[in-house]
Amino acid sequence: MSRGAIVEEGFVYKEETHLTVLKTSLFFAGDGFTAYDSNGTIVFRVDSYASDVSDAAEVVLMDAAGRCVLTVRRKRPSLHNRWEGFVGEGTALKPLFSVRRSSMIGRSGMTVDVYRNPNEEYLIKGSFADRKCTIFNSQKELVAEISRKVDSCVNVVLGKDVFLLSVKAGFDSSFAMGMTLILDQIRWSDFERDGAESD
Repeated sequence: MSRGAIVEEGFVYKEETHLTVLKTSLFFAGDGFTAYDSNGTIVFRVDSYASDVSDAAEVVLMDAAGRCVLTVRRKRPSLHNRWEGFVGEGTALKPLFSVRRSSMIGRSGMTVDVYRNPNEEYLIKGSFADRKCTIFNSQKELVAEISRKVDSCVNVVLGKDVFLLSVKAGFDSSFAMGMTLILDQIRWSDFERDGAESD
């Protein structure tokens, strides 16, 4: 199992963590999220004021106090729809990691490269649009998972604007949340492209 911080040590927990992620507006794509722990305490938030998702070439992940933890930025030009993650406000020249399509043909998954360690790689499989994704390390161990949220009181699956991000013990939850933001951005860029192709 991959352990230790990739983005920030303070978000590496000793026990498996389940974050409830809520889309903060239902009217625009990729415009904001808030992530809560099992006690209902805010852990992360994301605010985007771009009026169009195509303008959102950069998204900032913040902690509960509004401190910038991670900036994810679209790399242009890129055949694989590559996004890169930078520590804090994104002023560093070198990114921490990148997320790209595993293949230009079809939607076979996403590959995540961690630059500080050439042997550290992750694979994202599944459909973010359906809120059903799994993240594996290079040893094919599950490190994080995105799934639909179920209201246990009435045993009802909630809408896709609320979902669960489950992070294994020892894995960086800020890194997992950063990958989630990128998946959301890539999903909407695909939606726009497919719509243009069908017009």
